[in-house]
Amino acid sequence: MSNVYYPDYLQLERLLSSQELESDKLGQHAHDEMLFIIIHQAYELWFKQLLYEVGSVIEIFEDGQIDDNAGELNIAVHRMRRVNTIVDLLVKQLGILDTMTPLDFLDFRDMLRPASGFQSMQFKILEARLGLRMEDRFGKQYYTSQLHPEHKAQIEALENKTTLVELVNAWLERMPFLDPRYWPGKEQFFDRLGALYVGSLVKGEEQNAELWKEIFVTGGGKRKFSAKAARSGLFIMMYRDQPLFQQPFRFLDSLVELDNGMARWRARHVDMVHRMIGLRLGTGGSTGKGYLRGAMDHHYVFKELADLGSFLFERRKLPPLPAELRKAVGFAE
Repeated sequence: MSNVYYPDYLQLERLLSSQELESDKLGQHAHDEMLFIIIHQAYELWFKQLLYEVGSVIEIFEDGQIDDNAGELNIAVHRMRRVNTIVDLLVKQLGILDTMTPLDFLDFRDMLRPASGFQSMQFKILEARLGLRMEDRFGKQYYTSQLHPEHKAQIEALENKTTLVELVNAWLERMPFLDPRYWPGKEQFFDRLGALYVGSLVKGEEQNAELWKEIFVTGGGKRKFSAKAARSGLFIMMYRDQPLFQQPFRFLDSLVELDNGMARWRARHVDMVHRMIGLRLGTGGSTGKGYLRGAMDHHYVFKELADLGSFLFERRKLPPLPAELRKAVGFAE
């Protein structure tokens, strides 16, 4: 067995020599450029880890045979928790960049053109793998315009790959909890639930009855989750206290948390860019603050899961789970 030496294992010589300041190349040393490079290199390392974790979760769901009551879902929940912890770190890391003042940035900013964080391939790949399709992107005509042709082709090829949101939709669709055979009688479970929900609406909320029908019955509109998947998602949220539904709920909740974390990162980025360059264009030619704010508002992937919270009501009003369903999903009596 060979001895592993710490600097060699981490390739520190290569890693620590990869900060080359453009200001030094031009003989105009800018002190804060070192911080700028290291911050963005750290981001790219964390993006690599996010892709690694999200990719592993996609692999778990790709075979379509995930056992909701066994280890696979537990692993997916654990890895999504790690993903969200990393995203939280990415938000906090901007606080270090905030120690650089706008004048410090101006010392080297124009030397970077046309390089821009907008050209981060890994971040674009992450968005695509989660489920942000090109047609749903803010400023989609501009989105790949600053990339080299081979990178542009790589991003466009991802449009043909199955995304995490599509796999989650298929996972929810196959759930048997709402099978009519478990809900005897003329009125099925979702009919009862719909009546309860509509009956709980107060004056001014009448339009929500149509929203219920659109999401859970007709599946109308351009939606990432089908009516069947949305019904299963709401069912899991309502019966989250039951043992079998705890991990499915935590998984769905982790997806909503990821969306929120990405939105926090974008919002924090908006504030930082506004502070640094005001209303000027980004070095890559984007509208700077304007583009980032548009992306923050439009680039939610799992928003429809968060929307399901609109249809929750008190636990005491939930119909009890039928004995046959409890038996089918492995609940002990």
